[in-house]
Amino acid sequence: MKTAVVYRMVKPDHVCPFGLKALDLLERNGYQVEDKHLTNDAETQALKDKLNVKTTPQIFIDGERIGGYDDLQAFFGKEVSESTEMSYTPVIAIFATTALASISLTWGFSSTLFSVQTIIWFVALSMIVLAIQKLQDLESFTNQFLGYDLLARKVVRYAYVYPFAEAFVGIAMLADVAWLSVVAAIVAIFIGGINGLSVFKAVYIDKRELKCACVGGNSNVPLGFVSLTENIMMVGMGIYMLMKFSSTF
Repeated sequence: MKTAVVYRMVKPDHVCPFGLKALDLLERNGYQVEDKHLTNDAETQALKDKLNVKTTPQIFIDGERIGGYDDLQAFFGKEVSESTEMSYTPVIAIFATTALASISLTWGFSSTLFSVQTIIWFVALSMIVLAIQKLQDLESFTNQFLGYDLLARKVVRYAYVYPFAEAFVGIAMLADVAWLSVVAAIVAIFIGGINGLSVFKAVYIDKRELKCACVGGNSNVPLGFVSLTENIMMVGMGIYMLMKFSSTF
């Protein structure tokens, strides 16, 4: 029987999430785990001093100290991702979810899986979700956005307006009201066009390696093709809405 011991913080007001993950990982790998709780700060500090470590949990396998949760992942051959590592995961998660939501809506309203309306819903929902990501921490977003957007560098307040404008376009697209869609189309072409040019200049002309503010200011999404695609979608949908509704006026 493979055995392990986990020392983890379990206090009335806090349970260490990494301790729980360590327990789960060990059990899924067939270990019988002895779960040792550190119920107060004094017990936790005493263990840290004894082992000369800075963090908990601390994991032992067959009497040998493995270390913390990241060390345990490495022990089982799992890749440990660094928080500063560039990744497209947030964008993929958003686009995949909004794409499935759009297909679901199409299926529910028309009994088909795909139509032009699917694309409209996809772009609208994506813009709304991306705007929410930015609005969660507006200051962090503006700090990152000011690093490359050409208009925001000239008019700083535009950086604060951008996510609200993006949300407005997405919401207006869902409404599908003629006059509102025309206004949204103009806004989409304006903000998408400026940001698209800004991304192209920063990445492909100036060759700068920057983080994209598209999913919020605290993300590690690299500025590049995905960011440019987002703006192309925005401009394209703006043009489509203008063509669709301009004849109604």
